[in-house]
Amino acid sequence: MDASTRAATEESDRSEAVVECDRVTRRYERGGGGGWFSFGDGGDDRPTVTALEDVSLAIERGEFVGLSGPSGSGKSTLIHLLSGLDAPTEGTVTLAGEEVSSLSQKQLTRLRLEQVGIVFQRFHLLPSLSARANVALPLVERGLGKSERREEAADLLERVGLGDRQDHRPGEMSGGEQQRVAVARALAGDPLVVFADEPTGELDTDTGGVILDLLGDLAEDRAVVLASHDEQALDRTDRVIRLRDGQVKDD
Repeated sequence: MDASTRAATEESDRSEAVVECDRVTRRYERGGGGGWFSFGDGGDDRPTVTALEDVSLAIERGEFVGLSGPSGSGKSTLIHLLSGLDAPTEGTVTLAGEEVSSLSQKQLTRLRLEQVGIVFQRFHLLPSLSARANVALPLVERGLGKSERREEAADLLERVGLGDRQDHRPGEMSGGEQQRVAVARALAGDPLVVFADEPTGELDTDTGGVILDLLGDLAEDRAVVLASHDEQALDRTDRVIRLRDGQVKDD
């Protein structure tokens, strides 16, 4: 393959990426109260920690990708950067064809709302709302009418096997059911990429397997990124990116 053909092929490969980062580094500095803040918020003499260093990767539609590494390796930081919840200290993140750092806060919020779904380990459901109302929350921000929200939320809950639990509140559901509600909420608006940060960490093996099967099925028509320290969970993915001390050690 000559140089021009190789360059064209590489450009084509990049254009298919749903999300990618190029030489991304994320540093934090310690504030006076002991917390960590974005690097550059205070004086240069404050102690800093590097959460990620010089990370480059690309993830395409149809990929079920695992992020592996011990606690403190940078998995959650990478998910926050790839999903647009945080910004890199150095390097660039491109999400759905948009360079995140070039967007206004309003544009970035809209991009996340339309293209990103996130499944958290601790569910993050509102306890006072029904399962259907929790799933419908992102659709409120998207401007859908009440009847449209109810219909889409009901359809999503059917998809995750909770069609008969729509009117139940989180406190009336098992951990596995709550996590399935969280997955349904992450799918509201049909995002291009779904991030799952240790989604099975508080579930038993059988229930966790159901969630992993569901995430694998979702990757058929979108990108799914799973952060986990559980090798059995990572075995379900198509590709594993291994992090250690904020760097990619294997991909």
